[in-house]
Amino acid sequence: MRKAGGASSRPPFCPDGAAAAPSRGHNGSHEGGPLFRRGRRSQQDATLPSPGGARQPRRKGVILQQTIQTTPSQERETALLVSVDTGEFDAEASLDELEDLARTAGAEVLAQVVQKRESPDKATCIGSGRLEEIAALCESHDIALIIFDRELTATQLRNIEDATGRRVIDRTTLILDIFAGRARSAEGRLQVELAQLQYLLPRLTGQGTALSRLGGGIGTRGPGETKLESDRRHIRRRIDSLKRQLTDVQRQRQLRRARREKDGVRTVALVGYTNAGKSTLMNALTDAGVLAEDKLFATLDPTARALKLPDGRQVLLIDTVGFVRRLPHHLVDAFRSTLEEAAEADVILNLCDLSSPDAAEHLEVTKSLLEELGCGGRPVIPVLNKCDKAPDALLPEAGRGAVRISALTGQGVPALLQAIAAALPPDRRRVRLLLPFSQGGLAEQCRREGMVEQEEYTPEGVRMTATIGLRLLKEAEPYLLPNEKPGDQKPTQIF
Repeated sequence: MRKAGGASSRPPFCPDGAAAAPSRGHNGSHEGGPLFRRGRRSQQDATLPSPGGARQPRRKGVILQQTIQTTPSQERETALLVSVDTGEFDAEASLDELEDLARTAGAEVLAQVVQKRESPDKATCIGSGRLEEIAALCESHDIALIIFDRELTATQLRNIEDATGRRVIDRTTLILDIFAGRARSAEGRLQVELAQLQYLLPRLTGQGTALSRLGGGIGTRGPGETKLESDRRHIRRRIDSLKRQLTDVQRQRQLRRARREKDGVRTVALVGYTNAGKSTLMNALTDAGVLAEDKLFATLDPTARALKLPDGRQVLLIDTVGFVRRLPHHLVDAFRSTLEEAAEADVILNLCDLSSPDAAEHLEVTKSLLEELGCGGRPVIPVLNKCDKAPDALLPEAGRGAVRISALTGQGVPALLQAIAAALPPDRRRVRLLLPFSQGGLAEQCRREGMVEQEEYTPEGVRMTATIGLRLLKEAEPYLLPNEKPGDQKPTQIF
């Protein structure tokens, strides 16, 4: 058993009375029972040594040799992850993602429990015998928090808390908690609060200690206790108020989009699985200075920056919130006005981490959510990021037109810019102009927003051959040379 030196005091996120103490190792076996395994970040390997010394891969339904970290971080709340594997999704991959989510929220994952069942138990989600084992594991290792990798009912939450004496949250609560901690804008906070209240409303009756856990700990950020009284009518009134405020926000976004369309501004949306590198790519393309961390949901509030393409066009690049497996529908509904920025974009970049073993699934998750948002028919470019970490990786599921890049090193970025330009609707035209010297500002606009091929100063003014957008063309129309009058040519795409 690995030991760490130093005594451990109660982490600040732990509820009163849940002091963390040095924990003891846990070894055992249970034929056909659940899978016990330590958190991926507590130990370097999750394989069982064979008699010959070679490592064997872990197998579902087998208890692995357990070595739990004896002294958890003083800054983190100790947690146990629980998954009920019914075969409807990849339980192991989902549990690994849950560990990343828990780590992002500030938890120290000490162990994981997986039980294979045909369906979750209606009363406790997991079997009663396994629940006793979980209670004993939490007691022996002083684990303060139990996180289930599926949404729990109010009855299940109450029964599990009663049986274990520990705080219990589910995957949805954990994700909502992370969002609550990351929301910075007024709109983001409104959206998170709406999602939390919609989730909590059906769980108020008979929830037992659930409301008391708003006092502190992972899964408790967001609406305070004064906003979560047991009066359902009060909660519904608050939900209605939040929806009205978000409707106003949505209306403002629609007006901004209408102005952009009127001005001929094209938009490109960055979407993709969380932690795929969207913010890093945003910074690489636009020097936006967006926070880029190796954490899930590091970016919550959308960011928009101007981006100039190789053909001279300027577009608006929008960074959006990341997606995960089984994204809670409460969040999709609450963040619909934000996600519509992607749905209404002229081109969508579906970014995925090529170095991830789950890259194909991540692409599919994003694709499904885009379809749910009504993005069908819009150009989508699969962008395979982090190719510097996986130079030989192939991803046939990305299909034709996928672009391999490294947002960190810049590899492949020029090809991505060319692909964006090619995917945008045709809205530019190659023209010849004679701009009088009094129109110096218009000439400068052509240089800044278009591609100037030839420029000559004459006594009459500046003679220019350039490819410019249709909006700028309207301003320059009086100065078109005779054979360049509108109707002489159709708008063409220049690459």
